[in-house]
Amino acid sequence: MCEFLKPELIKTKYYGHGKLLLTGEYAVLDGAKALGLPTKFGQKLVVKRTTSSDLIWESLDMKGRPWFESTISLFDFSPVNTDNPQISEYLQKILKNAVRLNSEFLSQWNGFKIETQLEFPLDWGLGSSSTLIFLIAEWAEVNPLLLYFKVEDGSGYDVACAFADGPLEYLNSTDEVSYTEVDFNPPYKDNLYFVHLGKKQDTKLGIKDYLKAVKNKNGLVKSVTKITEDIRAAGSLSAFNDLIEEHENLIASHTGFAKVKDTHFSDFDGSVKSLGAWGGDFVLATSNKGTEHVKSYFDTKGLGTILPYKDIIL
Repeated sequence: MCEFLKPELIKTKYYGHGKLLLTGEYAVLDGAKALGLPTKFGQKLVVKRTTSSDLIWESLDMKGRPWFESTISLFDFSPVNTDNPQISEYLQKILKNAVRLNSEFLSQWNGFKIETQLEFPLDWGLGSSSTLIFLIAEWAEVNPLLLYFKVEDGSGYDVACAFADGPLEYLNSTDEVSYTEVDFNPPYKDNLYFVHLGKKQDTKLGIKDYLKAVKNKNGLVKSVTKITEDIRAAGSLSAFNDLIEEHENLIASHTGFAKVKDTHFSDFDGSVKSLGAWGGDFVLATSNKGTEHVKSYFDTKGLGTILPYKDIIL
């Protein structure tokens, strides 16, 4: 066989962006318009054809170290061996549904190796699962949102961010699922910072807590949608702060959840907003006092990951 035709030399590469949800947390599940921000950090997937009869899977962290490895049967995608049965079960679910959406997926393959690599730490919560779903959808040549809704119960905004080229408005209502890339390039973006709280929030648990606690969903959806639309038009940091504080007050009043600034950062000279499920991952902090001031403040709270808007948002 000619060298360039050897199966092990055939590679295919895919890439998906991570995500942050600026507005619409929780309420997006009930039809509120949300503003999603794709990140400069994402995940890549490389398909390498081999002569093996199995699927060899290796997931690498941002430093190239394996954090998940498994050999998977191509018959039913069950693990032949694995170092994490829970992840293997989740991966099996994605692959099975990809085949249901495209029966030709993998039909021409005898065996292969998959290598994924994250560009962000696992505990950042930027979408290791949502980017994976998108990457497998691209590989399987199926609609990524259709695959997502067969696997997950969330809104799907994170998968839309994976293939977006910039900020987007996302809507998942009973009538439609739509996403539109929008021009969100605020003149005060140098005053916006994303602060990692040092722990990864369980999104599924957060959704369950919301569904148990939420009151007056229709009112919440209407109000959050208006804030999303108004934020795009906010021309000053002051106007933006008013809107994100209104957003925090709305979620708190409709759920009873405590606002993150009240519980952790009450003495911060600026606004602080939760992003996604409250209680973990990233928060947004705004300040007109400069980067060093912001970093110094959060350092006193034991938080060392503070990313300016321009360093993280696509």
